[in-house]
Amino acid sequence: MKNSAVILLAHLNPLTNAHEEIILSLNKRYNVYVLPVIFLKNGREITTRSFPFPYPIRKAMIESIFDGMDIVVLPSYSFESPFIKYFPPLISPFSWILRKKILGNVKENRFISYTGDTAERLMLRFYLMHPTQTKRLDISASNVKESLYRQAKTSNSINYKVRHSWEDMVPFKVANIIKDNWRIVERFANCPDHTIKIMGMKFPREGLCFS
Repeated sequence: MKNSAVILLAHLNPLTNAHEEIILSLNKRYNVYVLPVIFLKNGREITTRSFPFPYPIRKAMIESIFDGMDIVVLPSYSFESPFIKYFPPLISPFSWILRKKILGNVKENRFISYTGDTAERLMLRFYLMHPTQTKRLDISASNVKESLYRQAKTSNSINYKVRHSWEDMVPFKVANIIKDNWRIVERFANCPDHTIKIMGMKFPREGLCFS
């Protein structure tokens, strides 16, 4: 019986084969809480070229693969605009409120956290979230997105009879969810990426500052 938990903080936009491998590995020892990052403005999720799929679709991707396992998907890792209020880390009270929200639904007393981002892992250590050592993903979600956008720019982008390179980077059920939401890929394929990196983490430009 597992008596400790791991909190996975990630974009998962989209879920890749590497993500699946990591979650399955963690689930052998821990109850897994998956918290996809969410950016909100006035209760509406902000999506960009870097973050095309909203939380409900990413949640469906995760649950399609891990249904029936000790894996819980939660919307607790959500930043509410203006995002600048979470900085500087450790000093901002809003950053500690976010930490409390992340841990609020974790039932286990013993836990570690997991992120594939080096800057985020350093922050998790400062916030006493006990980050575990990570390995670099062989397939990143960024690689998948760029492959998706290349396909969306072709004249016959939605030809399901042709297998495209990105389909080898994600689980089969996730590929089907992406195809069902192909309009999102087409929407962002020709858009600039309206994000900015702050202390190693990407944020949408929309909702960043007080308006």
